[in-house]
Amino acid sequence: MWYKTKVSKIMGIQYPILQGPFGGKLSSVELVSTVSNAGGLGGYGAYTLSPQEINELIRRIKAATNKPYNINLWVSDTDAVDDTVSDEQFKQSQQVFKPYFDELGIDLPEKPAPFKTRFENQVEIILQQRPPVFSFIFGIPSATVLEQCHKLNIVTIGTATTLDEAIALETAGVDMIVASGFEAGGHRPSFLASAEQSTVGTFVLLQLIKEKVKTPVIAAGGIANAKGVAAALTLGADAVQIGTAFLATDESNATTFHKQMLFSDAARYTMLSKAFTGRLGRGLINRIAQDLIPQEMNFLPFPLQTQFMSHIRKAAIEQEKWDMIFFWGGQIAPILKHTKANELMQTIVKETTAYLKQLKA
Repeated sequence: MWYKTKVSKIMGIQYPILQGPFGGKLSSVELVSTVSNAGGLGGYGAYTLSPQEINELIRRIKAATNKPYNINLWVSDTDAVDDTVSDEQFKQSQQVFKPYFDELGIDLPEKPAPFKTRFENQVEIILQQRPPVFSFIFGIPSATVLEQCHKLNIVTIGTATTLDEAIALETAGVDMIVASGFEAGGHRPSFLASAEQSTVGTFVLLQLIKEKVKTPVIAAGGIANAKGVAAALTLGADAVQIGTAFLATDESNATTFHKQMLFSDAARYTMLSKAFTGRLGRGLINRIAQDLIPQEMNFLPFPLQTQFMSHIRKAAIEQEKWDMIFFWGGQIAPILKHTKANELMQTIVKETTAYLKQLKA
């Protein structure tokens, strides 16, 4: 059967379908457990969590499912030189965004406190708690960390946006590679070249990687239904990772309005922007992101820009000024149909089986 792949065998899952591990607290234990219990691999993006919160998260996931699951972290979680920015740089950013703070009737915030990377402390919890799968983006953990994961039977998954990144991940010895096409919603997790220089489509990237890399490949970006799954498997993928379609389900921790937007006509129009976090990411087009395309050099580095913009997000939600919020979403959003994660899984499995039977007929 189509679902008996290298990935499903290594992970011990029934179907090679991974739920995108959303960061920024958009994941939920309910979504992770629903996908895992349905035979796929649920995933939780934990890069914003403290080690103590990750420890509690894993406890809750274990209570909700006895199936494999994935915890995702960011190897590089800051772009701020010396953990901060100069007063002059911050003042420039304040002036760029001041009109939006004025429109919302809120004061400009003080300069964000210096940000210290948390990755090493977060990884310690991963090694202690031993989740079945540990995935990561924005780089490659040290050889020591990867070696410890292998000794502890933790499956490792790295993410590539280019062929060069895939080769680097294979050389490092990761167990699987996510080929993340530029169609995908959320941040572009490039780490060898800039995200702007790493905009390869999913199915092109998948084929390039399969030509040069022997490590199992998971296709991600622009996949939301059985046709996408069948296409990815036909092109050589050993599994798929689905983000936006699961983000739009009732079980995700996205806001109700975010989900409504993903099912609306607004989902037809997405863009890549740094305006809300300081790192390039895809979401539904909004006013601030469009207005400030020429001002990107004046944005704060990640994650200081996220902290700065959190004030606008909070006020915009309270005042229901939805065109001032960046709703994450991929280019595939206009075809979304399902609001229940289990129903989405069942439909994909059933229809993928039918499509692949037709191809063989």
